Amino acid sequence: MNILVIGGAGYIGSCTSKALAEAGHRVTVYDNLSTGHRDLVKWGPLFEGDILDGESLRACLRKTRPDGILHFAAFSLVGESVQNPGKYFRNNVGGTLSILEAMRDTGVRNIVVSSSAAVYGTPKTMPITEDAPASPINPYGETKLFMEQMLADFARAHGICWTALRYFNAAGGDPDGETGERHAPETHLIPRALMAADGCLPDFCVMGDDYPTPDGTCIRDYIHVSDLASAHISAAARLLQEKDGSGLSLNLGTGTGLSVRQILNAVEQTTGLPLHCATGPRRAGDPPSLVADASRALSVLGWKPEHSNVQDIIRDAWNWYCIDKAKKH
Repeated sequence: MNILVIGGAGYIGSCTSKALAEAGHRVTVYDNLSTGHRDLVKWGPLFEGDILDGESLRACLRKTRPDGILHFAAFSLVGESVQNPGKYFRNNVGGTLSILEAMRDTGVRNIVVSSSAAVYGTPKTMPITEDAPASPINPYGETKLFMEQMLADFARAHGICWTALRYFNAAGGDPDGETGERHAPETHLIPRALMAADGCLPDFCVMGDDYPTPDGTCIRDYIHVSDLASAHISAAARLLQEKDGSGLSLNLGTGTGLSVRQILNAVEQTTGLPLHCATGPRRAGDPPSLVADASRALSVLGWKPEHSNVQDIIRDAWNWYCIDKAKKH
């Protein structure tokens, strides 16, 4: 396949670019480098541009003529979306509209989009199936749901073929240590915990310990980034093979929930370092528990997680953290 990876200089996009290249596919990265990193574009050329720039997108699509697009270029911080919803609607909704219009204008038909478990809000039953009501409780989740609605409308009007992959919590790093999670500032639990264990984050705290869960901390379904990458490749291949124009939303998760406390214990065990943290208030927009039923991804894509036990996730994240820290020094 010839694939355009939009947002391919970021965390999941760079890991997926590597997986595509290793599977023999051709990769081009489109990224404005606002949150991505030039040094993580290693598996194909970089076309520098913004998703809100329709002319730049059309020029890229006409030049590369991709078989399909993988779209990773949405903003993804729940707390920030609550504080600055306009930023999220402008980029996530407006940017996805720009991509779809560029596809319409250049005849590119296939797209796999990063969606999110945030579309479900606070589900009433667990694990969550794709048939659960979509009722997001924060602007980030609202933008992801609207992105899916736009995909369906463009499919009906313009023959766009699409799959939306509803991630639960992406985690870990490239097992070879070539790419991984690097955000500034870092907001995700596992890299922050690793920074704290390493003595580089003095203000690390658990955000809420009074949730209705066994130990009072949030429960999430952590999925290794390598498993996410393989799901994207399978989803893109399915679109090219079936050519039926039907859209589909699929959960990507393990079906196992881990609390914040369990993650912190795993960090201590894997690194061999003590982890000291305070307890702070709940973060706005966080549901108590999110755990996936990903059986539909197995039946449709033949996909299941292979690397997502907590020991592998923490080991690969810690390996990448140490490698990336050494580069900076």
